[in-house]
Amino acid sequence: MEKNYMSMFLLLVAISCVLAKDVGKKDTKETNTKPKLPQTLSRGWGDQLIWTQTYEEALFRSKHSNKPLMIIHHLDDCPHSQALKKVFAEHKEIQKLAEKFILLNLVYETTDKNLAPDGQYVPRILFIDPSLTVRADITGRYSNRLYAYEPSDISLLYSNMQKALKLLKTEL
Repeated sequence: MEKNYMSMFLLLVAISCVLAKDVGKKDTKETNTKPKLPQTLSRGWGDQLIWTQTYEEALFRSKHSNKPLMIIHHLDDCPHSQALKKVFAEHKEIQKLAEKFILLNLVYETTDKNLAPDGQYVPRILFIDPSLTVRADITGRYSNRLYAYEPSDISLLYSNMQKALKLLKTEL
């Protein structure tokens, strides 16, 4: 009888050791992968910047703070949007200048047709002054997609951000 108990005990110990090794392997696989960070309103466009959650909130904050609004339309699975986001987030001067704006990035279209004056494409960036007027005079370099920017257009985007701020000062 003791032999049976001892055999059962050894069998349980062996099974426990095998199962413990399998669990250990799973844990090391999970720790080797990069942990997924929680989604923030920045969506990777500048985590240290203050972003608004909705279009309506952005309009309200722009009007009441007398700051221009910069809206970035993009898609998470668009390679052009991802490339522009990477350059935007790494550009120190743009990140610094962006602090002077009310910021909103959208991964969906709004019902406001003023935000798609020449079509619904991504990425596109529009500027809106505190009087809630879309600045049609601040555009990118393309004639068929006026508000489109590519990573190579980052200096133009920076210049346009400065222009949006200067226009605001001259109108005050």
